[in-house]
Amino acid sequence: MEKQSNKLKLWQRTLIFLSAVAIVSSMFVPIWRIELDAPQYPEGLSLQIHANKIGGNVEIVNGLNHYIGMKTLHSEDFIEFTLLPYILGAYALAALLVALFGNKKSLTILLSAFVVFGVVAMADFWRWEYDYGHDLKPDAAIVVPGMAYQPPLIGFKQLLNFGAYSIPDIGGWLIVAAGLFMVAAQFLFRKKKAQLPVQAALIFGCFMLASCSRQPEAIRYNKDNCAFCQMTIADERFGAELMNDKGKVFKFDDLSCMLNYKEENSSTEFKGYYISNYLAPHQLLDLRSSFIIEGASIASPMGGNMAAFNNIDTAKAFASQLGAELKPIKQIGN
Repeated sequence: MEKQSNKLKLWQRTLIFLSAVAIVSSMFVPIWRIELDAPQYPEGLSLQIHANKIGGNVEIVNGLNHYIGMKTLHSEDFIEFTLLPYILGAYALAALLVALFGNKKSLTILLSAFVVFGVVAMADFWRWEYDYGHDLKPDAAIVVPGMAYQPPLIGFKQLLNFGAYSIPDIGGWLIVAAGLFMVAAQFLFRKKKAQLPVQAALIFGCFMLASCSRQPEAIRYNKDNCAFCQMTIADERFGAELMNDKGKVFKFDDLSCMLNYKEENSSTEFKGYYISNYLAPHQLLDLRSSFIIEGASIASPMGGNMAAFNNIDTAKAFASQLGAELKPIKQIGN
């Protein structure tokens, strides 16, 4: 009986086999990508990191890096591009062997090793970014004291006039999927009590997904400038914010400025629309689920004269008090 209970079931072996397929597939597509946006490059630049090379607009990026004193990027300079295909191949082979001949102990070992690989890989990637972003030539054409050019590990970061956006590419998501397949097999095998490797893998998978979620950025009143009219954003009741599909944030001193900016940049895809809560100015509301009133007596900075609330009854009460009217979101634009 003890020997029988140690065996993996068919559906568990299927999940582990899918892990092996996902790992192998990740070797033939980009694993990570760093996108760069700037006014002089309206279509953007990108670096695509494969298991064995760096692809994308490498030569253009190297030319730009020369001006700020960064080292140029060459695939042959990274030992990781030599080792990573073998490492991924070894994990794929190990997963295949566990799927065919393994038991619950071998699954636990495989999952533990894969979690370690994920943590070490992310740490090494951060080290690589730190090295390239901080090791600058002092005689570069452009030197900004105290400035470093380390791209974000995950998410968005402004680097001078470039917006840098870092996220897993197809291969990266395949590797995450492989880990989650292993987690499912291990977790469902132990229905009542997950072991430490399972918990660690779940945390790692959730971290990868959560890190890519996009949240509004706090407006620094009396410091940040409006992206449309360039005025300093001062009145906390009327601040607004746009976020594009790459996570870059644009801040405004008035909802009308945000709408004008959106209209002027109609070719840009925006995913986030936020506006300050009139009664709790440091709280940014999702414009599409807030309640807007409009009236001359509101007197917002640039004449938009619109205020936002998170409750329809409160919005109606203030509309009555200020002689304003409730304005449907569809009439505002989103």
